[in-house]
Amino acid sequence: MHRVDVLTRKAEVTSVKIGIMADIHDNVDNLRHAIGLFNHENCGMVLLAGDFVSPLVVPSMRKLTGKVVACFGDNDGNQIGIAGGMKIVGTLARSPVSCVTNDGTRITMAHQLDDLRDHLGEADVIVFAHTHRPSIVRDRHDRLFINPGEVGGWMFRRPSVAILETSTREARIVNLPSMPAPVHIPEPG
Repeated sequence: MHRVDVLTRKAEVTSVKIGIMADIHDNVDNLRHAIGLFNHENCGMVLLAGDFVSPLVVPSMRKLTGKVVACFGDNDGNQIGIAGGMKIVGTLARSPVSCVTNDGTRITMAHQLDDLRDHLGEADVIVFAHTHRPSIVRDRHDRLFINPGEVGGWMFRRPSVAILETSTREARIVNLPSMPAPVHIPEPG
Protein backbone atom coordinates (compact mmCIF):
# COMPACT_ATOMS: atom_id res chain seq x y z
CA MET A 1 0.00 0.00 0.00
CA HIS A 2 1.29 3.48 -0.87
CA ARG A 3 1.34 5.78 2.16
CA VAL A 4 1.06 9.52 1.58
CA ASP A 5 2.26 12.09 4.12
CA VAL A 6 -0.41 14.77 4.40
CA LEU A 7 0.44 16.02 7.86
CA THR A 8 1.51 19.64 8.08
CA ARG A 9 3.80 21.03 10.74
CA LYS A 10 1.19 23.06 12.60
CA ALA A 11 1.36 23.20 16.39
CA GLU A 12 -2.37 22.66 16.72
CA VAL A 13 -4.40 19.70 15.56
CA THR A 14 -7.19 20.95 13.35
CA SER A 15 -10.15 19.47 11.59
CA VAL A 16 -9.87 19.10 7.85
CA LYS A 17 -12.58 19.48 5.25
CA ILE A 18 -11.85 17.07 2.40
CA GLY A 19 -13.25 17.20 -1.13
CA ILE A 20 -13.63 13.77 -2.71
CA MET A 21 -14.13 13.06 -6.40
CA ALA A 22 -13.68 10.30 -8.97
CA ASP A 23 -14.47 9.22 -12.51
CA ILE A 24 -13.79 12.50 -14.28
CA HIS A 25 -13.63 10.73 -17.64
CA ASP A 26 -12.24 13.84 -19.37
CA ASN A 27 -15.25 16.06 -18.58
CA VAL A 28 -13.26 19.24 -17.95
CA ASP A 29 -16.36 21.42 -17.49
CA ASN A 30 -17.73 19.24 -14.69
CA LEU A 31 -14.25 19.04 -13.15
CA ARG A 32 -14.17 22.85 -13.07
CA HIS A 33 -17.52 22.84 -11.23
CA ALA A 34 -16.04 20.43 -8.68
CA ILE A 35 -12.90 22.58 -8.27
CA GLY A 36 -15.02 25.70 -7.75
CA LEU A 37 -17.08 23.90 -5.10
CA PHE A 38 -14.04 22.51 -3.25
CA ASN A 39 -12.32 25.91 -3.22
CA HIS A 40 -15.54 27.65 -2.10
CA GLU A 41 -15.92 25.08 0.71
CA ASN A 42 -12.26 25.68 1.74
CA CYS A 43 -11.33 22.03 1.37
CA GLY A 44 -7.81 21.67 2.77
CA MET A 45 -7.40 18.41 0.93
CA VAL A 46 -8.87 16.85 -2.21
CA LEU A 47 -8.91 13.12 -2.91
CA LEU A 48 -9.33 11.75 -6.43
CA ALA A 49 -10.18 8.04 -6.54
CA GLY A 50 -9.12 7.48 -10.13
CA ASP A 51 -10.28 7.67 -13.71
CA PHE A 52 -8.88 10.94 -14.94
CA VAL A 53 -8.86 9.06 -18.30
CA SER A 54 -6.27 11.35 -19.94
CA PRO A 55 -3.89 14.21 -19.07
CA LEU A 56 -6.49 16.63 -20.49
CA VAL A 57 -8.02 17.19 -17.05
CA VAL A 58 -4.82 17.72 -15.08
CA PRO A 59 -4.14 21.43 -15.90
CA SER A 60 -7.49 22.51 -14.41
CA MET A 61 -6.57 20.74 -11.18
CA ARG A 62 -3.79 23.31 -10.61
CA LYS A 63 -6.57 25.68 -9.49
CA LEU A 64 -7.36 23.53 -6.43
CA THR A 65 -6.35 25.31 -3.22
CA GLY A 66 -6.19 22.14 -1.08
CA LYS A 67 -3.53 19.45 -1.10
CA VAL A 68 -4.32 16.85 -3.80
CA VAL A 69 -3.90 13.09 -3.34
CA ALA A 70 -4.95 10.86 -6.25
CA CYS A 71 -4.74 7.29 -7.43
CA PHE A 72 -5.06 5.78 -10.88
CA GLY A 73 -8.30 4.17 -12.01
CA ASP A 74 -8.95 1.38 -14.50
CA ASN A 75 -9.59 3.75 -17.44
CA ASP A 76 -6.51 5.94 -17.17
CA GLY A 77 -4.88 5.47 -20.57
CA ASN A 78 -1.89 7.80 -20.78
CA GLN A 79 -0.58 7.17 -17.28
CA ILE A 80 2.83 8.66 -18.10
CA GLY A 81 1.19 11.92 -19.20
CA ILE A 82 -1.13 11.99 -16.19
CA ALA A 83 1.77 11.32 -13.81
CA GLY A 84 3.86 14.06 -15.43
CA GLY A 85 1.11 16.64 -15.00
CA MET A 86 0.32 15.56 -11.47
CA LYS A 87 3.90 16.32 -10.36
CA ILE A 88 2.91 20.00 -10.11
CA VAL A 89 -0.61 19.35 -8.81
CA GLY A 90 -0.15 16.87 -5.97
CA THR A 91 0.54 13.27 -5.11
CA LEU A 92 -0.40 10.43 -7.46
CA ALA A 93 0.00 6.74 -6.67
CA ARG A 94 -1.28 3.32 -7.60
CA SER A 95 -4.07 1.91 -5.44
CA PRO A 96 -4.39 1.45 -2.59
CA VAL A 97 -3.31 4.76 -1.05
CA SER A 98 -3.45 5.61 2.63
CA CYS A 99 -2.93 8.82 4.54
CA VAL A 100 -3.50 10.34 7.96
CA THR A 101 -4.80 13.88 8.35
CA ASN A 102 -3.65 16.41 10.99
CA ASP A 103 -6.48 15.43 13.31
CA GLY A 104 -5.62 11.73 13.06
CA THR A 105 -8.29 10.62 10.57
CA ARG A 106 -6.94 7.56 8.76
CA ILE A 107 -8.04 7.33 5.12
CA THR A 108 -7.53 4.49 2.64
CA MET A 109 -8.43 5.00 -1.02
CA ALA A 110 -8.57 2.96 -4.23
CA HIS A 111 -10.52 3.18 -7.45
CA GLN A 112 -12.21 -0.19 -6.98
CA LEU A 113 -13.46 -1.43 -3.63
CA ASP A 114 -12.08 -4.91 -4.37
CA ASP A 115 -8.56 -3.41 -4.37
CA LEU A 116 -9.06 -2.55 -0.69
CA ARG A 117 -10.18 -5.95 0.52
CA ASP A 118 -6.91 -6.76 2.32
CA HIS A 119 -5.93 -3.15 3.10
CA LEU A 120 -8.62 -1.70 5.34
CA GLY A 121 -6.49 -2.07 8.45
CA GLU A 122 -7.12 0.72 10.93
CA ALA A 123 -8.76 3.06 8.39
CA ASP A 124 -11.51 5.37 9.66
CA VAL A 125 -12.58 6.39 6.15
CA ILE A 126 -12.51 4.29 2.98
CA VAL A 127 -12.82 6.08 -0.37
CA PHE A 128 -13.59 4.16 -3.55
CA ALA A 129 -15.27 4.74 -6.91
CA HIS A 130 -15.67 2.83 -10.20
CA THR A 131 -19.45 2.28 -9.97
CA HIS A 132 -20.27 5.93 -10.75
CA ARG A 133 -22.99 5.69 -8.07
CA PRO A 134 -22.62 7.96 -5.05
CA SER A 135 -22.96 6.39 -1.62
CA ILE A 136 -22.01 6.95 2.00
CA VAL A 137 -22.27 3.97 4.36
CA ARG A 138 -20.96 3.15 7.83
CA ASP A 139 -20.03 -0.45 8.55
CA ARG A 140 -20.35 -2.31 11.86
CA HIS A 141 -16.83 -1.14 12.81
CA ASP A 142 -17.95 2.52 12.43
CA ARG A 143 -15.78 2.95 9.32
CA LEU A 144 -17.14 5.38 6.77
CA PHE A 145 -17.23 4.13 3.16
CA ILE A 146 -17.53 6.95 0.61
CA ASN A 147 -18.13 6.66 -3.13
CA PRO A 148 -18.41 10.23 -4.48
CA GLY A 149 -20.16 9.15 -7.67
CA GLU A 150 -18.95 10.49 -11.00
CA VAL A 151 -17.64 13.93 -11.91
CA GLY A 152 -17.89 13.08 -15.60
CA GLY A 153 -21.62 12.42 -15.54
CA TRP A 154 -21.47 10.38 -18.72
CA MET A 155 -23.10 7.23 -17.28
CA PHE A 156 -25.99 8.56 -15.22
CA ARG A 157 -25.97 12.28 -16.18
CA ARG A 158 -25.98 13.21 -12.46
CA PRO A 159 -22.43 14.34 -11.70
CA SER A 160 -21.52 14.45 -8.02
CA VAL A 161 -18.70 14.74 -5.49
CA ALA A 162 -18.48 14.26 -1.73
CA ILE A 163 -17.26 16.44 1.12
CA LEU A 164 -15.95 14.93 4.35
CA GLU A 165 -15.67 16.81 7.67
CA THR A 166 -12.97 15.04 9.64
CA SER A 167 -13.98 16.56 13.00
CA THR A 168 -17.33 14.76 12.91
CA ARG A 169 -16.36 12.05 10.40
CA GLU A 170 -19.54 12.90 8.53
CA ALA A 171 -19.74 13.16 4.76
CA ARG A 172 -22.27 14.46 2.26
CA ILE A 173 -22.84 13.98 -1.44
CA VAL A 174 -23.01 17.23 -3.41
CA ASN A 175 -24.59 17.23 -6.86
CA LEU A 176 -22.87 19.24 -9.55
CA PRO A 177 -24.95 21.08 -12.19
CA SER A 178 -27.16 18.74 -14.20
CA MET A 179 -26.10 17.63 -17.62
CA PRO A 180 -28.32 18.09 -20.66
CA ALA A 181 -30.34 15.17 -21.97
CA PRO A 182 -28.34 12.76 -24.10
CA VAL A 183 -28.50 13.21 -27.85
CA HIS A 184 -30.53 10.51 -29.58
CA ILE A 185 -29.47 9.48 -33.08
CA PRO A 186 -32.09 7.39 -34.87
CA GLU A 187 -31.01 4.24 -36.62
CA PRO A 188 -30.64 4.72 -40.39
CA GLY A 189 -33.23 3.26 -42.67
